Amino acid sequence: MSSLACPRLPWLPRLTLTLTLAVMACQRAPVDTAFQFSSDASSRTGLTAVADGVLLGNEAGAVLRLDREGRPVWRVSLGREVAVAPVEAGSAVIAGTVVGDVVCLALEDGKERWRLGGEPPVLTPPVVDEAHRSVFLVAPDGAVRALATDSGQVRWKRPAPKPPGSAVPGPVPGVPPVPGAPMEGGAPPAPVLVEGVLVVALGASGLWALEPETGAPRWSLPVTDVVGLDSERDTVFVATRAGRVLALSVKDGSTRWEQRLADGVTGPPARALGALWLGAGPSSLVGLSTSEGREVARVVLPSPLLERVQVGLEDLLLVPTSGREGQLVALRAPGWTPAFTVRADTSLRTRPVVRGPLVFVLGLDGRVLAWRLRVPPPT
Repeated sequence: MSSLACPRLPWLPRLTLTLTLAVMACQRAPVDTAFQFSSDASSRTGLTAVADGVLLGNEAGAVLRLDREGRPVWRVSLGREVAVAPVEAGSAVIAGTVVGDVVCLALEDGKERWRLGGEPPVLTPPVVDEAHRSVFLVAPDGAVRALATDSGQVRWKRPAPKPPGSAVPGPVPGVPPVPGAPMEGGAPPAPVLVEGVLVVALGASGLWALEPETGAPRWSLPVTDVVGLDSERDTVFVATRAGRVLALSVKDGSTRWEQRLADGVTGPPARALGALWLGAGPSSLVGLSTSEGREVARVVLPSPLLERVQVGLEDLLLVPTSGREGQLVALRAPGWTPAFTVRADTSLRTRPVVRGPLVFVLGLDGRVLAWRLRVPPPT
């Protein structure tokens, strides 16, 4: 396409930008293909970054570790679908299946260290504490448990809390969860562990903060249908499908700011390059000020953003889109103008992983693709 065919991109106020497919087609991608690797089955787990590569699982029940060149370091079959990303715990990898197997593998060679069967389905990404002593798992019904990473022994377990009709509204320190109904609206999003507090979103049962050592509740809030959580220092950011975005104090659950997005939220929040970014309906990327919640950027994407954005090469915001073309859109800070876009030809529904100039993405078809970024010239 000649340069005359590319439309000029006007400046718009408040860093608001509209991207069209025609404009993105005119961007010359400053990337080189590093590799493509097929895991031999569809995957929705996302990628877990490790020192020299990535981990992933797939619908065939495989857990794989790839190096930076896309070569498999090891591959282990767990027998049933792995639906969420494995988590690294020091020298170990912990993964779960949709039928409730929880397995610990050696990070170096994939050898099995311990296995638990008959557990709840693992449909929410596990979280490991900083000391790599405990792994926290949230069951589909909202029960939360902590397992010892070295043995799989149960450290504590909290049954699912009551639904809102019987729970006390507002922050309620010291109120223990009690058994409740199964989760509504799918599996809970991944919890966050920040400032010595484990914050979990439990569907219709609301938002709960727990002590990581004992599982004792610190506070709870009737915030339901949560799409995702993120954190910064002593603040937890929460986004709901209906478009409610909150910044909460980790200490007591008090609200620091609240924003409402009229078209709802399609993807979880992620802090990057000085803002809080999330997918908004129908196909937009919205940036909010982390300190006060005001909107600082809005970009229209070629298809919805269903996962978190990532940072690449210091000032690039990498945005995976969920359409069939699987476009990875790169926006340049601070104006959020398009730097380039590359196609994966498979839906991108998980967060990219960045290792120096390399960016890894996982396609819905189970392929891991990697590109080597080059600093794009100024526009």
